Amino acid sequence: MNSYLLGFKDIDKSQLSVVGGKGVNLGELSRIDGIQVPEGFCITTFAYKKVVENNKNFNSLLEELSHLKVEDREKICEISGQIRKLIEDITIPKDIEEGITTFIKKFGEKNAFAVRSSATAEDLPLASFAGQQDTYLNIIGKDSIIHHVSKCWASLFTDRAVIYRMQNNFDHRKVYLSVVIQMMVFPEASGIMFTADPISANRKVVSIDASYGLGEALVSGLVNADIYKVKESKIIDKKISTKKIAIYGLKQGGTEQRDIENQRQNIQTLTDQQILQLEQIGRKVEKYFGRPQDIEWCIHEGNIYIVQSRPITTLYPVPEVKDDKTHVFFSFGHRQMMTEAMSPLSMTFFAVLFKMMVDTPMYYAGGRIYVDSSNELSSPIMRKSFVKGLAAVDVLMQNAYYNILKREDIMNNLHKSKKPMVSIKLAFRWLVKTIECYRKNDPAIAEFYMDRSRTIMKDLEKQSQKISGNELFDFIEKSMTKIKDNMMDTYGVVFAGAYASSWINKNLGKWLKEKNPADMLAQSVSNNVTSDMGLELLDVSDVVRKYPEVIKYLESPKDESFFEDLVKLPGGIEVKDAIKNFLKKYGMRCSAEIDISKTRWNEKPTILVPLILGNIKVYPPNSHEIKFNQGLKEAEEKEQEILRKLEKMPGGRGKAKKAKKAISVLRNYAGYREFNKYILIWYEWVVKQVIMKEAERLIQQGLIKEASDIFYLEYEELRKVIKTNELDYSIIQKRQEDYEVYQKLTPPRVITSDGEVISSQYDISKIPEGALAGVAVSAGIVEGRARIILKIEDANIEEGDILVTTFTDPSWTPVFVSIKGLVTEVGGMMTHGAVVAREYGLPAVVSVENATKFIKDGQRIRVNGTEGYVEILE
Repeated sequence: MNSYLLGFKDIDKSQLSVVGGKGVNLGELSRIDGIQVPEGFCITTFAYKKVVENNKNFNSLLEELSHLKVEDREKICEISGQIRKLIEDITIPKDIEEGITTFIKKFGEKNAFAVRSSATAEDLPLASFAGQQDTYLNIIGKDSIIHHVSKCWASLFTDRAVIYRMQNNFDHRKVYLSVVIQMMVFPEASGIMFTADPISANRKVVSIDASYGLGEALVSGLVNADIYKVKESKIIDKKISTKKIAIYGLKQGGTEQRDIENQRQNIQTLTDQQILQLEQIGRKVEKYFGRPQDIEWCIHEGNIYIVQSRPITTLYPVPEVKDDKTHVFFSFGHRQMMTEAMSPLSMTFFAVLFKMMVDTPMYYAGGRIYVDSSNELSSPIMRKSFVKGLAAVDVLMQNAYYNILKREDIMNNLHKSKKPMVSIKLAFRWLVKTIECYRKNDPAIAEFYMDRSRTIMKDLEKQSQKISGNELFDFIEKSMTKIKDNMMDTYGVVFAGAYASSWINKNLGKWLKEKNPADMLAQSVSNNVTSDMGLELLDVSDVVRKYPEVIKYLESPKDESFFEDLVKLPGGIEVKDAIKNFLKKYGMRCSAEIDISKTRWNEKPTILVPLILGNIKVYPPNSHEIKFNQGLKEAEEKEQEILRKLEKMPGGRGKAKKAKKAISVLRNYAGYREFNKYILIWYEWVVKQVIMKEAERLIQQGLIKEASDIFYLEYEELRKVIKTNELDYSIIQKRQEDYEVYQKLTPPRVITSDGEVISSQYDISKIPEGALAGVAVSAGIVEGRARIILKIEDANIEEGDILVTTFTDPSWTPVFVSIKGLVTEVGGMMTHGAVVAREYGLPAVVSVENATKFIKDGQRIRVNGTEGYVEILE
């Protein structure tokens, strides 16, 4: 047969560009032993190209279409309609028509066929385009089939298909259409089978939707389906729907809708035996394709036919384990307030670094780090403290774990390890240090640790300048050990401050009915390197505000010549020095800073410019001192108010004494909590500079093309490349493609080794109707304009604005100086945004799911940081 037509059995996965996703999948399905696929053939993309490529009118319309944006709906519809009519009116070339005739004769001219589109961007592993083009059923006769082939080609330019391609960045010129012509099966029942549960994502559960007649009624939503769930050859759930109608094929061609007899409407569409047969077929198909599948099936005279299979693209990847026990993982990114995808080097470097601190089993899935908590859950002693402790990090994560504790199927099959996340020895060491720090209550302890850490980092900076080649990894591992040894004792300060905060909220809540009084008491504490950073940028802004020409330049600065341009302006030298001094202390920071590949402020100082201009717009001169003193005054007044109230109570003197001590501990130690992360980010910056020198050397050797390629190697792979000077560059290319996909995924907070996403919800019974629930982390109520900001460089803040974003890390702190309130999609009581919001006295609600989608930029909202909800006011 010519290149324009191919039978199913002549097709394999190498011919994706020739027969499209649907055609390739049918070809592959036809190769699986024991799988019945109705026979058919594909009209290849070569035929489509022959019909349209040299048509001047087609190319002219396509050119017009390529310049439109998704928002231009009216124009898209107009041009798409013109393209469809043009394609349908083109006469199919004689050689293609003859090829179609030959195949139809082979299968029987009087037989009915399904004519379906198969686009080269449809049913791909990385993007599900299913249903974007048209399908025609029960088509009989050569002329009718050829007519519907033209209609299929035209359906490549339906309005929804064109818009979908635009939204997913597919070039209209690079998407071609094949047409699948397949013998019709007139089934008694049909439906869809998912080899992973589409609701829970559990890979061990097969979900089957079934109804009478042709599957089109089910796919188009005309009928309700029975839903059967099967796990490891056992039917675990059935939902039997009322099925009043079905669609059936007609002998003369076409289809009709029929009513179902009353006695059949509420009984199972399939027998239990058929359900279990389908599960076995589904698993066989899934094994062949190597990933969970969305399978279309039908049953005729007792035979099960598979008419299509495509990958399920909505599933989040599963962390891989080597046993058949159940593992429960939590998202490390949610705990670190950074849920973006990370590059392979970023993940593996951070895992090596973190593992030296705590012996935690880490896994990688979907470009994120996941931590195995199975051991903690399997121990009755550790289980309680582990789950309880999650409240400080992410309440929705904690609620998910409470749901797990109720699941016998998970709890009875948990993986057990001999190693807890934190060893008993280390936990005891931290406990002793915490008690010691609380008892001494001496700010000099925190200051000593800070001075010691800075000295170590400055020494490592000097050493790193002499490092190259194979010395890199020796330097990294020795320096990591030094960092770890330095930090271990400092957690006594961190935990003492956290304990003081918890004690204050618990006891003053009980004695005085105060809700989260520690929020106000923690304002303007000493030694908070993150809050200081935001206030010190106000000082930089005060330098800038004196020079109008500098301000004008900063409205459109040039990245490549930023400092060179500044010094040419009046006052530019002073401004340059102020920014450089700020960078000397904080330039290692950036958004999503735990990812070593992210661009640091040192590398792109212009990231700070919107923040500086925002400060000038919102605040008067000397606001650093004003804001700090205001917070300090409020904290001191709150302390005196609390002590006065306590002293008037029965036993008040003793209560006041304990409260005074706890408040003092809180103010002496709470600021230090941010310092260890500051040191880790500083350390990452030191290592990154050495790695980038190696990247330049690898470019010179021709092993990589760009310096950023190095981030797509894992830590140990980079070691090997530097040692051997050998690299298969296709690894880099594949991982770059994967990374693009991972960026679009939403990581679940908690997932099992079966792929099941454990969800959770808030109790919304006590919040206003329509309000968005979250976690109250910084008390107070504020109204203002919502600003949806996803990148710090887009932070154009005005006075009275409320920041709404996915997450914040320390690099966002300068933004906090200018806002009235905070809403984030992830976080907990002790995560970055919460801690800084309390210190700055900003009402804040975190862990508000989909806040950036439900709240629109510019809407007026009310943030209740005392009760934990957000109201959209307009």
